Amino acid sequence: MFANPREVFVYNKSKETFLSFRVRVADSFLSRMIGLLGKRSLKPDGGVWIVPANSIHTVGMLFSFDLVMIDKDFRVVNVKEMVRPFRIVLPKLRAESVLELPAHTVFRSRTEIGDQLTIDRYEMKRLPKPLAAVLPMQPALGLQKPDPTMVAGGE
Repeated sequence: MFANPREVFVYNKSKETFLSFRVRVADSFLSRMIGLLGKRSLKPDGGVWIVPANSIHTVGMLFSFDLVMIDKDFRVVNVKEMVRPFRIVLPKLRAESVLELPAHTVFRSRTEIGDQLTIDRYEMKRLPKPLAAVLPMQPALGLQKPDPTMVAGGE
């Protein structure tokens, strides 16, 4: 129940820019309800992805942030910059989820309605095993047992 929060990155394929590298996924009732409440700010590479959602409120928020609403295919259907505290963003019928990102993210990434986003999670890449671990252990040439037929002085 209290597992580590999942994080994803958000990439704008249309503009070839990253929106954020560490966006927390809020997909449970409790995590969607809390969202950014109680936070004093967002880290520059942070954010929250609220799934499902097609509107938000900022009642009780302490800072402004950028908002990106996306449809089921991760296409941007609405963008709002510098959403201030104690506001209500009306629902967008085509929106399936909402990204709450640090202020000025939309401007820096040049994100606009119609852009195609990629949202994916980080995966640990498995490094190839070292060559020594792949090959069976063989003794070094100098440490091999002598062949009895090759011993000096023997016939």
